[in-house]
Amino acid sequence: MSAIHKPSHDVIIKPVVSEKSYANSDRGQYTFLVVPTANKVQIKQAIEQIFNVKVTNVNTLNRAGKRQRTRTGFGQRVSQKRAIVTVAKGQTIDIFGN
Repeated sequence: MSAIHKPSHDVIIKPVVSEKSYANSDRGQYTFLVVPTANKVQIKQAIEQIFNVKVTNVNTLNRAGKRQRTRTGFGQRVSQKRAIVTVAKGQTIDIFGN
């Protein structure tokens, strides 16, 4: 079985900036929106290549889009796949670009 190699920037969409993800950054965990077809190995390789860090763990979760009521009936928000990436001790990812 040959894996299809995507460029790193096509796997990672953007970092998630929220209070919870900011609090996890103290423990070396960072949250990213990823392409729904990406697996943990592709996510790990992409993060290591983009940010030059050693990834120790990758957890993924699929968030179903909420059903929203609109004027004309019902709609659906977009579903998302997120990855919570843990980096090696002593390493950090600068999400804010400081």
